Amino acid sequence: MTTAPTGGVPDAAALRARVADFVAAHDPATTDPIEFLAARFDAGLAWVHFPEGLGGLGAPRALQAVVDEEFARLGAAPSGREALVIGLGMAAPTILAFGTPEQQERFLKPLYTGEEIWCQLFSEPGAGSDLAALGTRAVRDGDTWVVNGQKVWTSLAHRARWAILVTRTDPDVPKHRGMTYFVCDMTAPGVEVRPLRQITGEAEFNEVYLTDVRIPDSHRLGEVGDGWRVAQTTLMNERVSIGGGAEPREGGLIGLVAGIWRDRPELRTPGLHDALLRLWVEAEAARLTKERLRQQLAVGQPGPEGSAAKLSFARLNQEISGLELELLGGEGLTYDDWTFRRPDGVDLAKRVPGFHYLRSKGNSIEGGTSEILRNIIAERVLGLPGEIRVDKDVAWKDLPK
Repeated sequence: MTTAPTGGVPDAAALRARVADFVAAHDPATTDPIEFLAARFDAGLAWVHFPEGLGGLGAPRALQAVVDEEFARLGAAPSGREALVIGLGMAAPTILAFGTPEQQERFLKPLYTGEEIWCQLFSEPGAGSDLAALGTRAVRDGDTWVVNGQKVWTSLAHRARWAILVTRTDPDVPKHRGMTYFVCDMTAPGVEVRPLRQITGEAEFNEVYLTDVRIPDSHRLGEVGDGWRVAQTTLMNERVSIGGGAEPREGGLIGLVAGIWRDRPELRTPGLHDALLRLWVEAEAARLTKERLRQQLAVGQPGPEGSAAKLSFARLNQEISGLELELLGGEGLTYDDWTFRRPDGVDLAKRVPGFHYLRSKGNSIEGGTSEILRNIIAERVLGLPGEIRVDKDVAWKDLPK
């Protein structure tokens, strides 16, 4: 195995050599995929910026791209991991930031290999956009907590082994100060998952009922009452994972629409040409902005800029999918895919234009509504005065329900 340069932290060249050595010792064509990923984790090549022993090498975050590119070049890039987006993009960074050594040791490796799928129990029917208004109660009983409440819009809950869960543990203080964050066993008695059928006909999402669910205190992340701060780490990473992923030029929906334009000249009109050019330029600007955000992430932690990336992603997806239908005319209105399914993810490239149009409506809700994200950008990026919040110093129990 290639040794690290002086100082103990590998540079890009050393990492490329380390990946080459690893692939030579673990042939991706013959090694079981989970065994391959487990060995990659043990070698510190899962998340290189994580500490040694937790899937990383303590290297700069920017070098993760070097590792991923080298694995892809050698034909060893992970595939079929759509169901792991919440675990990889949201749970793992939160467990790293707030988990105990025992929690990190227990959860991170099977999360990375895909042996355990995660979901997110945050939103509630009466507290979607205002997460701090949540009412799911957790009451301490010795070394365990008894949880009762309802969560909604929970992707992958029907497959998940674990959930990141935010609860109300102290109703006598203002809403942001009485929350506590847990890891919840989705197989525990009292956890009930029900599908939520969407406008697409599918049920990516679920509603989850928690009835006298017992969670050991050893599964608490962060301090009691500090759940809001822990949740912010999750949310910042969530917005980046939804709207800030790397894409090639003409990646995503804009590439599909541009392809239709090139292949079907009979569909072209001057007005649609202008609309396509405008959205192509906006999509390219958004792609380059996301690349800059990824570079910022390489040297730090997600900030409010991720809200801008997610906001732009939602608006562009909705406008581009609308243009796709307009370009195809009556042909684009056919939709024979309205069947009840429980998909593991959303692969737009393999779906009909009608699905693109319908599914994109959820982009401005999931991962934080566009209205909330505009507030975050205004206050935390532009420095504008915050909205007047009359409930700031009111105990949660005294708030109108």
